[in-house]
Amino acid sequence: MRISSNVVKSNIEEEIYKKLDVKKLASTSNIIRVVDLGCATGPNTFMTIQNLLESMKHKYQIQCPNTPTKIPEFHVFFNDQLSNDFNTLFTTLPKDIQYFAAGVPGSFHGRLFPESSLHFAYTSYAIHFLSKSPQELQQKNSPTWNKGRVHYTSACKEVVDAYAAQFGKDVRDFLDARAIELVPGGMLVMVMQGIPNGMHHSDTVNGMMYDYMGSILMEIAKEGMFDESKVDSFNLPYYGPNPEEMTKLVETNGRFSIERMELTNPAPWLKSIRQIIPEWTVHVRASMEGTFNRQFGNEVTHEMFQRLIKQLTQNIEILETKLWDMTQLFVVLKRKE
Repeated sequence: MRISSNVVKSNIEEEIYKKLDVKKLASTSNIIRVVDLGCATGPNTFMTIQNLLESMKHKYQIQCPNTPTKIPEFHVFFNDQLSNDFNTLFTTLPKDIQYFAAGVPGSFHGRLFPESSLHFAYTSYAIHFLSKSPQELQQKNSPTWNKGRVHYTSACKEVVDAYAAQFGKDVRDFLDARAIELVPGGMLVMVMQGIPNGMHHSDTVNGMMYDYMGSILMEIAKEGMFDESKVDSFNLPYYGPNPEEMTKLVETNGRFSIERMELTNPAPWLKSIRQIIPEWTVHVRASMEGTFNRQFGNEVTHEMFQRLIKQLTQNIEILETKLWDMTQLFVVLKRKE
């Protein structure tokens, strides 16, 4: 849900003003290169980039008060998987942009840019997507066999550990690549699903939703629309880390300083989950529908999401007791000099 990243806009501005030396970064070529990793499509992508660039321009004017009109040029890269609809993305690119735009297809778990070529990297609600579901979950006679569920929520420790291990590998690969691509002093901002240290994933609203998805699919399978084995072999490739996990991964990499890491509220305006269930499920469906379609087909997927709305509504009192307000992890890293 990229819309959730809007609530950290002021935090990003603050980090740029306090800790990003725009003058120094632009000193060699007067060009600042920015990338949105996992950009998807839609207006939120361009709004975020515009906000980032305005903050950098303002910081430059503060640093260079005698030459306020000599603003650096900006080259913005939009990255996502090969399957992303880049045609739609660039068709909707605002006509009055004041930067050079380019698309960069490919997985951000590997290198995408030349060494020391980027000044600022940003990713929102993309890091928690695993590069693949953990292979151990396909072993029927193993404790990691996740029968009857589609996620690690409410699963045994072995399943959770398998997810955590895959997430750890993905983030290590991601940080290794960005450490090479970012110039010393460059900044990396990540916004993702998260969870407080020590909390069970089933104690969050997202966790309950994943549990409902699994139980609904099993219910549909029992009605004869497909075989239950399709649920047993299916595992959503999403993992929400806690700050302790992310800190260890960054420290293991060793090439970034942690400037800020905190759990934030993805929807501070929200008084009750009840009021956003329809909108929430629309966003969830938009991001997950393709994954479900590939495993279960369009008809089953549509039916599952229809029943999910009813299930969430019927269990609203339980949902209201679950954690919602501290499930967005905001991380700011700086490439060491």
